[in-house]
Amino acid sequence: MATASLIHASCGYSLRLGGSNNRNGAHGPLGSSTSFSCSFCSSTNLNFSSGINNWKQQGLKAQTMGTTTQESFASSRGTLNGKNKPDHLLVLVHGILASPSDWTYAEAELKRRLGSNFLIYASSSNTYTRTFSGIDGAGKRLANEVMEVVKKTDSLKRISFLAHSLGGLFARYAVAVLYSSTAEESGEPVDLADSMRENSLTMCSSRRGTIAGLEPVNFITLATPHLGVRGKKQLPFLFGVSFLEKLALPLAPILVGQTGSQLFLMDGRPDKPPLLLRMASDCEDGKFLSALGAFRCRIVYANVSYDHMVGWRTSSIRRETELVKPPRRSLDGYKHVVDVEYCPPVSSDGPHFTSEAIKAKEAAQNEPNAQNTSEYHVIMEEEMIRGLQRLGWKKVDVSFHSAFWPFFAHNNIHVKNEWLHNAGTGVIAHVADSLRQQESSSFIAASL
Repeated sequence: MATASLIHASCGYSLRLGGSNNRNGAHGPLGSSTSFSCSFCSSTNLNFSSGINNWKQQGLKAQTMGTTTQESFASSRGTLNGKNKPDHLLVLVHGILASPSDWTYAEAELKRRLGSNFLIYASSSNTYTRTFSGIDGAGKRLANEVMEVVKKTDSLKRISFLAHSLGGLFARYAVAVLYSSTAEESGEPVDLADSMRENSLTMCSSRRGTIAGLEPVNFITLATPHLGVRGKKQLPFLFGVSFLEKLALPLAPILVGQTGSQLFLMDGRPDKPPLLLRMASDCEDGKFLSALGAFRCRIVYANVSYDHMVGWRTSSIRRETELVKPPRRSLDGYKHVVDVEYCPPVSSDGPHFTSEAIKAKEAAQNEPNAQNTSEYHVIMEEEMIRGLQRLGWKKVDVSFHSAFWPFFAHNNIHVKNEWLHNAGTGVIAHVADSLRQQESSSFIAASL
């Protein structure tokens, strides 16, 4: 079977911040000022040189984002809020076979660092084996749960998501369910092409719609298999061995139900795109890309090694050729966070599910040998990347190579257990400061 002719779109202008190269720069390891972060997370219509200069002038070092900044920020937000009620909902979404207790450390630390203006809510609608019922089913339950929280808290104005592993896919589905475009809210007709152009070219998230009736701010995932788990090193504990990957295909639906079929891209009829491909676009199932694009900033944290559940490529939404050797040293103040890269949106007409993809899927389902499954995976991965790269992403690489228990990387990254997985505390600190930086940007914009 002939391999599909695929366009390998580049990342466009990108800025990589390594632990050793930028440690002492004026911009700091978070790597973005208000204008620069918004530009890369939300817009292709930017002046690259002036953006860099503005970013360097306004950037913040990790050391300056400590107690003093937090206290003054909380004071300012409290004044704006009046009654000091929470106005920013942060939804925490756990992964497969997990529960809200996975967030015990992270929730406490985020509350301490972010202050009372955040309502931090750990989702409980998809605990343990309920994660097996399919990404779509879990996403709908999560959406219903979020709506209930919003209805009970009338002070909320903004919303962000922080999700680990499979929870990131649940969250991506849920935000599509909760999404309303500005045109829909005003009763105006919505054209998909116009919507996507605005999604790529505008900076103001309020112009792009709402999530659960709130302004979407941050969408953050930790070690999430955005491209599924098919292919070499996407499910690392199979060691890229085709024989083991072949065994995993029929076993996945048995062991983890519909979710397993969807993660391996084998769900549905041969002539129907797999769910994860549909979730890289706006389609009849939902406006998945527009919903993601409504967020002011999208951040993916990815383990570069030692994660035996989710590979580096799928969690960072990169092609194999885009993976480069990461720095060994951590960013100041954020142990094990080694690199930050900004990828602005890449113009594309994808993703597509071509006749060649249909044939490849049918062959992979009927005869799942190494050649058939590999060809199908190559086509699907490229199309998913082309779809998701229509939006800007901030990509944060994490390396636990120097940790006492590096093989716990998948659970270290969100500190599942404070005593066993505490190597990830620097990651949570980086997440907290990223959230606070965007919140501070909101306050500055509201004051102008």
